[in-house]
Amino acid sequence: MPLPRLLLIALCLWLPAPWAGTAAPCLKLVFDRYCLGSDFDSFLRQMPPPLMQTNDQAGQGAIYLEERERVYVLAFHGRIYKIVRQYRPSTQARFDELDRLVVDKYGPPQDSSQFPSYASSKTARIVAIRRGDGRALHVWPSQEGWRLELSWTREIGIALSYIAEQLDAERRKALLGEL
Repeated sequence: MPLPRLLLIALCLWLPAPWAGTAAPCLKLVFDRYCLGSDFDSFLRQMPPPLMQTNDQAGQGAIYLEERERVYVLAFHGRIYKIVRQYRPSTQARFDELDRLVVDKYGPPQDSSQFPSYASSKTARIVAIRRGDGRALHVWPSQEGWRLELSWTREIGIALSYIAEQLDAERRKALLGEL
């Protein structure tokens, strides 16, 4: 192969394609199929139809059923800012198991749990969660633009959430501006 042709091929491989900057970046592949930070409409075209889909001023969302668990894919301005997996059943053993798995992968979290003063034992904390008076929340520090949260609340139960920090901040700012 002549040298100029070889240089041209090498240059084409080195330079980014003209369309490379148009796709929303994937900050983190979550649960082996959901791409945090990516384009929501493209995502929907690649996936089977969701169990339920929403679109309003607060953003867009789709719910998928995976075995017994639901996965919520939430978008703001067309980009996926949060992916939440809801775990069933909501028990202390399940919360502890998930916490151990995430600690093994990402290290120790920050405990941002909120409980009333009477909830000093594990049993009292479970009661507080079930009554809606408290919530367990473990937050792992930022990892290249995203963070991870493990929570247990009355409303959702146990959930593992991957959050694109910049998109989430933009969404919060926009929602606060509307109030």
